[in-house]
Amino acid sequence: MINVTCAIIRNEDDQVLVVQRGEHTDHPLKWEFPGGKVQKGESEEECIIREIKEELSIDIVICGRLSDVEYDYGNKKIRLIPFICDTLEELPFLSEHVDFKWIEPETLVEVDFSEADILVAKNYSGKAGIRVKSAPDPVLQQEQAIKDDTDLKNIVNSMMGINEAEWVATSAIDNPEIFRKLLQYSFTDDKKLAFRASWTVTKVCDRFPEMIIPHLPMLVESLPKLDNESVQRSFLRIISLTDMNNLGTKHHGMLAEYCFSALRSGFTAIAIKAYSMEALYKLALIYPELANEIAATINMIQGEGSAGVIARGRQILKKLTEIH
Repeated sequence: MINVTCAIIRNEDDQVLVVQRGEHTDHPLKWEFPGGKVQKGESEEECIIREIKEELSIDIVICGRLSDVEYDYGNKKIRLIPFICDTLEELPFLSEHVDFKWIEPETLVEVDFSEADILVAKNYSGKAGIRVKSAPDPVLQQEQAIKDDTDLKNIVNSMMGINEAEWVATSAIDNPEIFRKLLQYSFTDDKKLAFRASWTVTKVCDRFPEMIIPHLPMLVESLPKLDNESVQRSFLRIISLTDMNNLGTKHHGMLAEYCFSALRSGFTAIAIKAYSMEALYKLALIYPELANEIAATINMIQGEGSAGVIARGRQILKKLTEIH
C-alpha cells in the first residue's frame, strides 16, 4: 500500500483547486487534487506542504483532514490521505501538471477525476463543501488575551486557516499594536511565523487599506532584501492593490525596478510576476511613459510563462492600451 497525500485547497471564495495530469502519465489527462507520496521519515503533514510547494509553488495552511481513501488500481494500491487547506494565492505555477482550475464545491463530483480522487471529492461534497471553521482560541476571546509578545506569536503560529487569520486581523484593526507586531514578525527568520504574520497583514489591508499607508515605503524597500518568497508575495500583493499616490517618486522608482526585475527573471514565482504586472500598470497610470516598456516586458515573457502568467499578462496589456 502506497501512502499518498492530497490537498483540497480552497481560496477566499471557497472554490477548490484541481489540477490535470499530463497525457503520458498513469492517468492521462485526468484531474486530481494535488499531492504526492509520503517519503521515509516524513510526516503526512510535512509531505503535503512539501508536495504543494514543489508542484504548485504556493503556500498553504492545513485546516483539517478527511477520512483516508483506499483504492486498488490493479498495478498498485494507494491510501489517499486528504487534507483541507486554505491559500491566499490564485495562480499556481504548474511544474508537473498541464492545467488547473478553481471549482465550486458543489460541482466537484462532475470533474473527470482519477478513481481515488472521485471518492475524496464525494467525501468533501458530502460535507457540503463547507469551510471548516475552526473556533478561535478561547484565550483570544478574553479581553486581555494577548498579554505579551509570546502570546501573539503562539496565536499566529497556531492559526489553522483563513477564518482564524481574519479573527486575528480583526484584533489588529482594533489594536494598532497588534498590527505593528504582525509587520515585525513578517521579517523574522522563522519562515513559518513570517509567512503567517504577513498573510494576516494582507487580511487587515483587504478590509482597512488605510492602515498600511504609513508602512508602504518600508514594504517597498524590503522587497529586494527579503529571502522569504512567501512574505514577498504578501507584501507585493498589498502594494499592488494600493493607491500608488500613497508613495513618493523615490519609492515609485524602487518599486518599478523591483517589478521589472521580477518579470524578467526566470526564477520568479508566478504570483510575484502577476502582482508585479499589476503594480507596474498602476505606476503607468501615473507615468504613462512606462506603458511601452511594461508592454514589451510582458510580451517578452508571454511565450515562456505559465497559463496564469499569460492570462494575467493579457489583461494588463489590454488595460495598457487604454492609457493615453
